[in-house]
Amino acid sequence: MITQERDGWELPDWQRQQADLITDPAELLDLLGLTPGDLPSCLAAAGDFPLRVPRSYAALMEPGNPDDPLLRQVLSVPEELREQPGYGADPLEEGEHTAVPGLLHKYHGRALLVVTGACAVHCRYCFRRHFPYQSHLSGKRWDQALAWLAERPDIHEVILSGGDPLTLNNRRLAQLLDALAGIPHLRRLRIHSRTPVVIPERLDEGLLERLANPRWRTVLVLHANHPREISASLADRCRQWQRAGITLLNQSVLLAGVNDEVEALVALSDRLHEAGVLPYYLHQLDRVQGAAHFAVADAKALELHRALRARLPGFLVPRLSREEPGEPAKTVLAG
Repeated sequence: MITQERDGWELPDWQRQQADLITDPAELLDLLGLTPGDLPSCLAAAGDFPLRVPRSYAALMEPGNPDDPLLRQVLSVPEELREQPGYGADPLEEGEHTAVPGLLHKYHGRALLVVTGACAVHCRYCFRRHFPYQSHLSGKRWDQALAWLAERPDIHEVILSGGDPLTLNNRRLAQLLDALAGIPHLRRLRIHSRTPVVIPERLDEGLLERLANPRWRTVLVLHANHPREISASLADRCRQWQRAGITLLNQSVLLAGVNDEVEALVALSDRLHEAGVLPYYLHQLDRVQGAAHFAVADAKALELHRALRARLPGFLVPRLSREEPGEPAKTVLAG
């Protein structure tokens, strides 16, 4: 769908939604029929990491429920302001793995390109909520990273991340994809994005045409944490993309008060499979400052994973994992 803007430019519907985000906690609470509660503290937490919520995602929340698992993921709360031992601004020590500005090289054979600092939604548990995007994206943001990739024949896979790469429009993404396609040793393209979960319209035909390319096999890794995030609109578009040859995976974060119950995780895997998306990882929380209230103990996480294995076929059980700084791969707690 295309919408006409006041200045005469036409924007796709997903971009209009992305430009009309809810950024005020009081407005979000009012939309859901909730009382403000400790609003000053919520506003203080939002000042450190601003609230950003698409209205389409807010529409999936349960009105009148202050403990709604979707609301809990985006609403700033006073707990974020408490200092917690063991939690910091760079929990994965990504600063130690910056090859050149905008490019992280942690694992053998692949590199991660920080495409943008923007996101369509601010998740309160985000491990990059304190990431120094300014120093990574200044100047000609991708030139150094592309030059580094061109000189490294041992790199076969490039991962687009951010921020969220799908907040960029198709034209800007096409420029980057064309440049990457000119590097002959790159064989796989992987994109990590939460945008389609909160704005399903982002999976439009123009983007699909760019990614369904014989030059390489494209993998799109979605980030859904709860079964209610798999809307009918998202499921329809995912099935279309799967038929076009895009590999669709999902990674979740195990979050207290959101999905730390077996029924929620079983339903999430079921909904993903119906949409043509394969559950991939269930991550333990990265210990970023401001997110400690989402932590789930390893003992409970392992218990939940055992219950999943008892309830689901193996291909629908995501690997329970944690990312440890300095390790050559993710640490799989249970496969």
